[in-house]
Amino acid sequence: MRHLSTATFTFFTVALLATGGAAMGQIAPEPAQIEELMKGPAEGPVVMVNLLRFKKEADAPDEGLTGEEAYGRYGAQMVQWVTSQGARLIWSGRVDSVVIGDTDEYFHTIALMEYPSRAEFLRIIGDPRVAEYSVHRTAGLDMQWLIATTTTFELAQATANEDSDD
Repeated sequence: MRHLSTATFTFFTVALLATGGAAMGQIAPEPAQIEELMKGPAEGPVVMVNLLRFKKEADAPDEGLTGEEAYGRYGAQMVQWVTSQGARLIWSGRVDSVVIGDTDEYFHTIALMEYPSRAEFLRIIGDPRVAEYSVHRTAGLDMQWLIATTTTFELAQATANEDSDD
Protein backbone atom coordinates (compact mmCIF):
# COMPACT_ATOMS: atom_id res chain seq x y z
CA MET A 1 0.00 0.00 0.00
CA ARG A 2 1.25 3.48 -0.88
CA HIS A 3 0.99 6.08 1.86
CA LEU A 4 -0.41 9.58 1.43
CA SER A 5 2.03 12.45 1.39
CA THR A 6 1.56 15.03 4.11
CA ALA A 7 0.53 17.58 1.45
CA THR A 8 -2.16 15.29 0.03
CA PHE A 9 -3.48 14.38 3.47
CA THR A 10 -3.56 18.07 4.47
CA PHE A 11 -5.30 19.08 1.22
CA PHE A 12 -8.11 16.58 1.71
CA THR A 13 -8.45 17.26 5.42
CA VAL A 14 -8.78 21.00 4.76
CA ALA A 15 -11.24 20.33 1.93
CA LEU A 16 -13.31 18.10 4.18
CA LEU A 17 -13.40 20.66 6.98
CA ALA A 18 -14.14 23.55 4.59
CA THR A 19 -17.16 21.76 3.15
CA GLY A 20 -18.55 20.72 6.51
CA GLY A 21 -17.66 17.06 6.12
CA ALA A 22 -20.21 14.39 5.38
CA ALA A 23 -22.88 15.57 7.78
CA MET A 24 -24.92 17.50 5.20
CA GLY A 25 -24.02 15.29 2.21
CA GLN A 26 -20.47 14.42 1.40
CA ILE A 27 -18.70 16.47 -1.25
CA ALA A 28 -15.07 15.90 -0.22
CA PRO A 29 -13.20 12.64 0.38
CA GLU A 30 -12.14 11.57 3.81
CA PRO A 31 -8.46 10.59 4.23
CA ALA A 32 -9.40 6.90 4.59
CA GLN A 33 -11.18 7.07 1.23
CA ILE A 34 -8.04 8.44 -0.45
CA GLU A 35 -5.99 5.68 1.14
CA GLU A 36 -8.48 3.14 -0.25
CA LEU A 37 -8.18 4.75 -3.71
CA MET A 38 -4.43 4.30 -3.61
CA LYS A 39 -4.77 0.55 -2.94
CA GLY A 40 -5.92 0.18 -6.55
CA PRO A 41 -3.54 -0.49 -9.44
CA ALA A 42 -0.66 2.01 -9.45
CA GLU A 43 -0.15 1.82 -13.19
CA GLY A 44 -2.68 2.55 -15.88
CA PRO A 45 -5.68 4.83 -16.11
CA VAL A 46 -8.42 5.27 -13.55
CA VAL A 47 -11.91 6.35 -14.61
CA MET A 48 -13.64 8.41 -11.97
CA VAL A 49 -17.43 8.06 -12.01
CA ASN A 50 -18.92 11.29 -10.67
CA LEU A 51 -22.50 11.08 -9.39
CA LEU A 52 -23.63 14.64 -8.67
CA ARG A 53 -26.61 16.12 -6.84
CA PHE A 54 -27.03 19.89 -6.89
CA LYS A 55 -28.51 22.35 -4.43
CA LYS A 56 -31.75 23.99 -5.52
CA GLU A 57 -30.18 27.41 -4.93
CA ALA A 58 -26.45 28.05 -4.89
CA ASP A 59 -24.64 29.45 -1.88
CA ALA A 60 -22.09 32.31 -1.91
CA PRO A 61 -20.36 33.39 -4.07
CA ASP A 62 -23.00 32.25 -6.57
CA GLU A 63 -26.21 33.52 -4.97
CA GLY A 64 -29.01 33.92 -7.51
CA LEU A 65 -27.88 30.87 -9.49
CA THR A 66 -29.11 27.33 -9.26
CA GLY A 67 -26.73 24.80 -7.79
CA GLU A 68 -26.29 23.29 -11.25
CA GLU A 69 -25.36 26.68 -12.73
CA ALA A 70 -22.80 27.31 -9.97
CA TYR A 71 -21.33 23.84 -10.44
CA GLY A 72 -21.18 24.57 -14.17
CA ARG A 73 -18.78 27.43 -13.45
CA TYR A 74 -16.53 25.00 -11.59
CA GLY A 75 -16.90 22.30 -14.23
CA ALA A 76 -15.90 24.54 -17.13
CA GLN A 77 -12.68 25.60 -15.37
CA MET A 78 -11.95 22.13 -14.05
CA VAL A 79 -12.37 20.32 -17.37
CA GLN A 80 -10.04 22.81 -19.05
CA TRP A 81 -7.45 22.31 -16.29
CA VAL A 82 -7.56 18.51 -16.06
CA THR A 83 -7.49 18.03 -19.84
CA SER A 84 -4.41 20.27 -20.03
CA GLN A 85 -2.81 17.84 -17.56
CA GLY A 86 -3.47 14.65 -19.54
CA ALA A 87 -6.89 13.65 -18.22
CA ARG A 88 -9.98 13.49 -20.40
CA LEU A 89 -13.72 13.88 -20.07
CA ILE A 90 -15.23 10.68 -21.45
CA TRP A 91 -18.91 11.51 -20.99
CA SER A 92 -21.28 13.70 -19.02
CA GLY A 93 -25.07 13.71 -18.92
CA ARG A 94 -28.25 14.14 -16.91
CA VAL A 95 -29.87 11.30 -14.99
CA ASP A 96 -33.32 10.64 -16.48
CA SER A 97 -34.44 7.69 -14.37
CA VAL A 98 -33.25 4.73 -12.33
CA VAL A 99 -34.06 1.55 -14.23
CA ILE A 100 -32.56 -0.99 -11.81
CA GLY A 101 -31.75 -0.28 -8.18
CA ASP A 102 -33.42 0.76 -5.00
CA THR A 103 -31.92 3.58 -3.01
CA ASP A 104 -33.00 6.77 -1.33
CA GLU A 105 -30.12 8.59 -2.99
CA TYR A 106 -30.68 10.37 -6.27
CA PHE A 107 -28.36 12.27 -8.57
CA HIS A 108 -28.86 14.90 -11.24
CA THR A 109 -25.76 14.33 -13.39
CA ILE A 110 -23.15 11.68 -14.07
CA ALA A 111 -19.71 12.41 -15.51
CA LEU A 112 -16.86 10.06 -16.40
CA MET A 113 -13.31 11.47 -16.18
CA GLU A 114 -10.27 9.40 -17.07
CA TYR A 115 -6.94 10.18 -15.41
CA PRO A 116 -3.60 8.63 -16.46
CA SER A 117 -3.22 7.03 -13.01
CA ARG A 118 -4.39 7.34 -9.43
CA ALA A 119 -1.25 9.28 -8.53
CA GLU A 120 -1.88 11.69 -11.41
CA PHE A 121 -5.47 12.13 -10.26
CA LEU A 122 -4.21 13.22 -6.83
CA ARG A 123 -1.56 15.49 -8.35
CA ILE A 124 -4.03 17.16 -10.70
CA ILE A 125 -6.77 17.76 -8.14
CA GLY A 126 -4.23 18.76 -5.49
CA ASP A 127 -3.08 21.76 -7.53
CA PRO A 128 -3.84 25.11 -5.82
CA ARG A 129 -5.89 26.32 -8.79
CA VAL A 130 -8.44 23.56 -8.08
CA ALA A 131 -9.09 25.16 -4.68
CA GLU A 132 -9.81 28.44 -6.51
CA TYR A 133 -12.29 26.75 -8.87
CA SER A 134 -13.88 24.78 -6.03
CA VAL A 135 -15.69 27.76 -4.52
CA HIS A 136 -18.30 27.26 -7.27
CA ARG A 137 -18.34 23.50 -6.70
CA THR A 138 -19.05 23.98 -2.99
CA ALA A 139 -21.64 26.67 -3.75
CA GLY A 140 -23.62 24.41 -6.05
CA LEU A 141 -23.04 20.82 -5.01
CA ASP A 142 -25.33 19.16 -2.48
CA MET A 143 -23.71 15.73 -2.60
CA GLN A 144 -21.32 13.68 -4.70
CA TRP A 145 -20.31 10.07 -5.01
CA LEU A 146 -16.90 9.68 -6.66
CA ILE A 147 -16.17 6.10 -7.64
CA ALA A 148 -12.74 5.02 -8.90
CA THR A 149 -12.87 2.31 -11.55
CA THR A 150 -10.34 0.25 -13.45
CA THR A 151 -11.11 -1.51 -16.70
CA THR A 152 -11.70 -5.20 -16.22
CA PHE A 153 -9.01 -6.03 -18.80
CA GLU A 154 -6.46 -3.98 -16.86
CA LEU A 155 -7.41 -5.74 -13.62
CA ALA A 156 -7.06 -9.13 -15.28
CA GLN A 157 -3.70 -8.07 -16.72
CA ALA A 158 -2.49 -6.81 -13.32
CA THR A 159 -3.58 -10.06 -11.67
CA ALA A 160 -1.77 -12.10 -14.35
CA ASN A 161 1.39 -10.02 -13.81
CA GLU A 162 1.21 -10.56 -10.03
CA ASP A 163 0.74 -14.32 -10.51
CA SER A 164 3.79 -14.50 -12.81
CA ASP A 165 5.90 -12.69 -10.18
CA ASP A 166 5.20 -15.43 -7.58
